[in-house]
Amino acid sequence: MDVLHWDGTLSAKDFRIGAFAFAQKWESCNLAFPPWSWLPCPKHPWLAPPEEEGYLSLEKICISRPNEEEDIDQISQIDTGEEETCCSRNEDVLDDATLVQSNHHELHYCDFHIVYSSTFRVPVLYFRAYCSDGRPLPLDEIEKELPACASKELSKKWTFITQEEHPCLKRPWYKLHPCGTAEWMKLLFLSDTANPKFEVVLELYLLSWFSVVGQVFGLRLSFKISD
Repeated sequence: MDVLHWDGTLSAKDFRIGAFAFAQKWESCNLAFPPWSWLPCPKHPWLAPPEEEGYLSLEKICISRPNEEEDIDQISQIDTGEEETCCSRNEDVLDDATLVQSNHHELHYCDFHIVYSSTFRVPVLYFRAYCSDGRPLPLDEIEKELPACASKELSKKWTFITQEEHPCLKRPWYKLHPCGTAEWMKLLFLSDTANPKFEVVLELYLLSWFSVVGQVFGLRLSFKISD
């Protein structure tokens, strides 16, 4: 496909290719976080889903809005019984993610799913947040936990939050609305003077997309992963 005539969208098969490329790059370079996992959509008893029907999942990420004097977004994984392992593994990457230790308020967790939208033909970031006992957090409470830069990102047309049914799990989740995604992804790759082949675009698509939408939650890509 000629990138010059590309409309910024992906097919379901393209999304799957890009998702695996993104997950592999994330796992090899972004050691401050757990890996993304590819999960197949639940099967209907009377219908076998196509191979490409699935989504990327990153779950039980501890979120905490930093104090005003702090310069780093504090967002990381904390799991019972794994603090020591997590600390030793992340010793050299604390600039990318700071382990949250809070004695003054309850810890909140967030699950993230990257799901293909058959309507907009682009990836969509679905998320939900909850307390340590499993109680869901309403949107106004979630927004209090977001980094200070989130309000700026959420004012843009491609990152405002809505709630709707998760297309695979059939339960209400929040999502960053994808109405402008194809437009700005097309502009992003058209601005590349190297004029990359479409195969290269597929490998970089989710990486480039997540470098924008992930900022809403302080999920910033490390320098190495964006090379």
